[in-house]
Parts: sequence; C-alpha cells; structure tokens
Amino acid sequence: MLDLDQLTQSLARNLKHWRGERGFTLDSLAARAGVSRGMIIQIEQARTNPSVGTTVKLADALGVSVTTLLDYERGPQVRVVPEGQAVRMWWTEAGSHTTLLVGTETPGPLELWSWRLMPGDGSASDAHPVGTVELLHVRTGELTLVVDGVTHAVPAGTSATFEANVAHAYRNEGTETVEMTMAVSIPPVG
Repeated sequence: MLDLDQLTQSLARNLKHWRGERGFTLDSLAARAGVSRGMIIQIEQARTNPSVGTTVKLADALGVSVTTLLDYERGPQVRVVPEGQAVRMWWTEAGSHTTLLVGTETPGPLELWSWRLMPGDGSASDAHPVGTVELLHVRTGELTLVVDGVTHAVPAGTSATFEANVAHAYRNEGTETVEMTMAVSIPPVG
C-alpha cells in the first residue's frame, strides 16, 4: 500500500493539475463538487487527507477517475500496478475494505476495485454523474445492493450492473464475508 503522506502529496498535485486542466477556479470546482472551497485549498496544499466521499466528488466533478487523482507517477501505455501500490480507500474496524486496483482515463475514467464487506458492514455512495455505470461480480457471500432505494440480492457467483447516477449502497446482511470485484465506468467531461 502507498504511504499516506505520498498519497496526500499526489492528491494535492493531481487535484491542482486537473483543476487547471479543466479551467476551474476554486469556487467553480467547489460548486460542481459540493465540496467547500476551504477543503479544496487544504487538499491542494497537502494539509489534509479527505474522505473517500470527498475524493469521489472531486473526481466526478473533474471528470477523472479516483485513480487519476491519486496517481503518483504517470506511466507508459502499459501500466502494471503491484499489489503494494494498490490504494486502500475505505475500511472499518470489523475488517471491511475497498481497494482501488487500477484505473485509466481512456476513453473516459474506468476503475477496477476489490471489495470486502464483513457481516453487518456496508458502504453508501452518492449519485455519480449521468452515464456512470458500475459492474460487479460477487465471489463470496451475498451482497445486498441498494440502488435508488430498491434492494437487490446478489449471491456469490452472480454479477450485476447498474446506472450509478442515483444514490446506491453495498451491504452485507448475511453471516459470511462478501468479497467482490467492481468496475466503474465514468463518462468523460465534455
């Protein structure tokens, strides 16, 4: 896993870069992302390590993947991400966690995630930009997927896809650990 200080520095540099690339002022990015101007300043100055939700909101507003915001070195067309460089983005004391395995910007942001949800744990997400699609495959346990208030059971060996422009959540209401792989496709800003 990446060192937290290295991650904070990468996020600061990349947020500043992509904000400039998009021509967003601090105020315009704050309005687009629903994140305070002060928080963006703190992130760009590497004075804070924002929550996963804040990072996702900023990535969505910029039209880039979370991977791009956290990328500490731009590489060649083929990029191999060793296990130690995968980024753990969310975790609980019970042992649940998500790990961003790899992502790309072509033609729009595409991310590959590994998830573990311990019994009784869950994670909720705000709506993503229109056109965002999530695909997931449950390897163990039974995932309770809630999309726009509707609950769906996704047992081991089953896959699902949905348009993620509505609030959604992932829960483990069973007694067995849920392990799943998820891909997120985000439309390019344009």
